[in-house]
Amino acid sequence: MRKFLDGLYTGSSWLAGLGMIGVLLMVSYSIVGRLAGIPVGGIDAYAGYAMAGAGFLALASTLKKGEHIRVTLVLGMLQGRARRALELTALLIAVALSGFLALYSARLVWQSWSFQDISTGIDATPMWIPQISMAVGTLIFFIAFLDEFCLELLGKRLPPNSEELHHE
Repeated sequence: MRKFLDGLYTGSSWLAGLGMIGVLLMVSYSIVGRLAGIPVGGIDAYAGYAMAGAGFLALASTLKKGEHIRVTLVLGMLQGRARRALELTALLIAVALSGFLALYSARLVWQSWSFQDISTGIDATPMWIPQISMAVGTLIFFIAFLDEFCLELLGKRLPPNSEELHHE
């Protein structure tokens, strides 16, 4: 199971990287196209979709690498059971919030598909297509928080790489 989860987080980060490459290519094409007088209508919207997709798909990998911003003022003052209790409480809240985010992201995709919602730009893209990356990214983010919670509960979670925690 560990190998599968780590592969899921790595795969998601690779997809995020591809999204960023897509942004680079679309913005570059837009610049060159405008300079050459070639119409590039709608390319800005696709660059935005790729940027949003990259952001959501990178969430889980960033969490698992300990790169999310953590407020550790109170946590740094605690030790032992109190510290572990606060970690478990914070992770449980994060599991719940990320679960709601994933649920409502998937619901948005479903509603966009069922209502045949399209973008208002010249491209008239069905909105459920770019929204899929948000739903998938938030689902993997939820799985990553659930993973972190279970690891903390079992005592197998690695300590976060936060400088503030080491200056006690």
